[in-house]
Amino acid sequence: MNKSVLPLFREVIGLGLIGLFFYLFLFIDFQNLSFDLPSELLTVNTMFLSILLEAIPFILLGVFVSALIQTFVSEDFIKRALPKNALIALLPAALLGAVFPVCECAIVPIVRRLIKKGMPLHLGVVFLVGAPILNPIVFASTYYAFGEETHIAYARMGLAFVLSIIVGLIIYVIFKNQNQVKIRKEILVGQLIDVAEEKSKMNKVKSTLFHASDEFFEMGKFLIFGAFIASLFQTFLDRNVLTELGSNELLSPAIMMGFGFILSLCSEADAFVASSFGGTFTTGSLLAFLVYGPMLDLKNTIMLFAFFKTKFVIVFMVVVTVVVYLSTIAYQYYFL
Repeated sequence: MNKSVLPLFREVIGLGLIGLFFYLFLFIDFQNLSFDLPSELLTVNTMFLSILLEAIPFILLGVFVSALIQTFVSEDFIKRALPKNALIALLPAALLGAVFPVCECAIVPIVRRLIKKGMPLHLGVVFLVGAPILNPIVFASTYYAFGEETHIAYARMGLAFVLSIIVGLIIYVIFKNQNQVKIRKEILVGQLIDVAEEKSKMNKVKSTLFHASDEFFEMGKFLIFGAFIASLFQTFLDRNVLTELGSNELLSPAIMMGFGFILSLCSEADAFVASSFGGTFTTGSLLAFLVYGPMLDLKNTIMLFAFFKTKFVIVFMVVVTVVVYLSTIAYQYYFL
């Protein structure tokens, strides 16, 4: 098969499978079929749909706002908005992340471009870990997902703001302003450049719609996977085991951090998955999931290794993991 046709063929197959998946879950009544399904599978179906349908509106809102920023806000403007002093600039960098709702799916290449245009490495890191969480859309989705437990939404924003500054400061101490962006021209970078050039030929409306649709289907795959795995965990994992793991104040945050890393959910939707574990896992472990996942997950780790030097990525992963874990343990001890 022609190499130029193969990627398109894979995309068509992928979209077809997603469409079939939605059709089966939304329009087929399994209870009326001629064969009997185990009650556990019907429970999985119910929990999966409840998570998915609550999350989709926030994803749609998030991708369109992100697309507008991608099209109409330049990286040069972001760079000019930051002070020159390395330490003083940490606070504005965190505040900047709160203004621009960029999903973690898109934040890595954006930060790479900012650094190549002159933004200091540690400020790029602040933006990298803060922007996916510190924005109104993520706050609204978290606030809505946890219902009466509104303190979780405020705690998530507060922790993300403070930790983004701490992580940026640690990276500054370790690397100063050393260049950690890979110099060689990789295939992935070439593809992104081609996409950027193609978008520059479009008008701004078409570019916005193109970016929004592309990001929606990219995030949708991870949302479906995460919601499905969460519903499986809730249905089939022994409740006694789950309760024992979730009530352990030292172990449960680490478990939920690992869960957040593997699921690689979008930050606009992860609160709905986290809320499904409410009452089983501690509040601190839910916060660990909500803070750690957007900062560091499987999909953006792959992109980090593609764009940045290996030593920097490893140090960054260790710093984020240790800081998030210790901060959630401290939050549990002092505030709960």
